Amino acid sequence: MMEENLTEHGKSLAAPAIFILVFSLHFVSKYLEFHKKKKGSMSELDVQLRAEIKQLLKEASSLTQPSTFAQAAKLRRMAAAKEKELAKNQEMHDKDMKLSFGTYEKLLTISKVLTYVVLILWFWKIPITTISDQLVQPFGKLLSWRSGAYLKDNVGIIPWLIVSTRVSRFICRKVLE
Repeated sequence: MMEENLTEHGKSLAAPAIFILVFSLHFVSKYLEFHKKKKGSMSELDVQLRAEIKQLLKEASSLTQPSTFAQAAKLRRMAAAKEKELAKNQEMHDKDMKLSFGTYEKLLTISKVLTYVVLILWFWKIPITTISDQLVQPFGKLLSWRSGAYLKDNVGIIPWLIVSTRVSRFICRKVLE
């Protein structure tokens, strides 16, 4: 009787604990992605270079007379040099971003994989939680897959991880946008 109570209590805490763990992993992932995009936006120098390039090309296109051909060509060459400088700045910025966030992203991916593997091995053939058969009418057997006892109202680890992942991705997308 006491052991059955402990099992029921552990089962009732397993589902929210797994969801919170999966949600926190996805939240950290989206948080890193959000800051990567924020930091990856154009710098003041890039904006200034783009404006200068646009101005030089505009001036060069306005010089269409044969007598101003040399001046227009000079302006186009200056614009091309500034485009090369802009490309170089962006390449350096991308390399810097990859160095600063690449390690964290790799570490997070490894921890996600390890967490999922450990959870699957730990809860294999153990029901995570129970859901009323009326709530999941056509999907009862699918949700009870690999939950040990193939009862209609038990939820296994793999379906619970899939549902938790989808819900946490949806919540993170709504929160961080």
